[in-house]
Amino acid sequence: MFTGIVQTVARVAAIEDDNGIRTFTLDFPAGFTEGLGIGASVAVDGVCLTATTIMSTERVLFDVMLQSLAVTTLGDCGPGSMVNVERAAKDGAEIGGHPLSGHIDFAARIDLIKEYGGNKAIRFSIPRPFERYIFPKGYIAINGCSPTVSECNKAEGWFEIWLIPETRRVTNLDAKREGDAVNVEIERGTQVVVDTVRDTVAESLGELRPLLEALLKERGLALEDLVTPSALLPPRH
Repeated sequence: MFTGIVQTVARVAAIEDDNGIRTFTLDFPAGFTEGLGIGASVAVDGVCLTATTIMSTERVLFDVMLQSLAVTTLGDCGPGSMVNVERAAKDGAEIGGHPLSGHIDFAARIDLIKEYGGNKAIRFSIPRPFERYIFPKGYIAINGCSPTVSECNKAEGWFEIWLIPETRRVTNLDAKREGDAVNVEIERGTQVVVDTVRDTVAESLGELRPLLEALLKERGLALEDLVTPSALLPPRH
């Protein structure tokens, strides 16, 4: 498990392909790999990877399978790329963000970047199947970082997050540009709550659901707009 609090940025030193497996060689800042062993989990741009070879105190190899390359942005990384990294959380560790699995749901494109002094707002596109899980103040992870969704427009298919100066300093998000893609993981508790609410509504409405959805559509609304999953979620710590 991870917490969504990025610890540092690592550099992709080399990439090799062999029999459908892509091996990443990552160079870490001094001290990051202390106590790291083969088989340990590290979130790389939010993707849970397993350490396969410890080359030195600062260089570690990770294998990435085809499925991860297809779903995430790791397939676009090359030597010199900078990636967010976080080591797996230990029992009893403080969780400053929210629990993450390191299993990416989709890659989102950056549509717009706005800067206000030391703050930066980034707007991302949302694939339609995942719109139901994203709402203002909801939990989400971007490249392994745990920001809060500030705004969301499902009709136009986008959501925004804000970056404070510390997040800009510690992560690779500040270097992203419009048109770049990032990895997105939906918090599993959010997904369970939303799906449960949808299933309950569907069972309760039965044959009336299509009629209600048609009436709401005439007014520019969707059935999901009438339920507030965020009110059912536990407070953020």
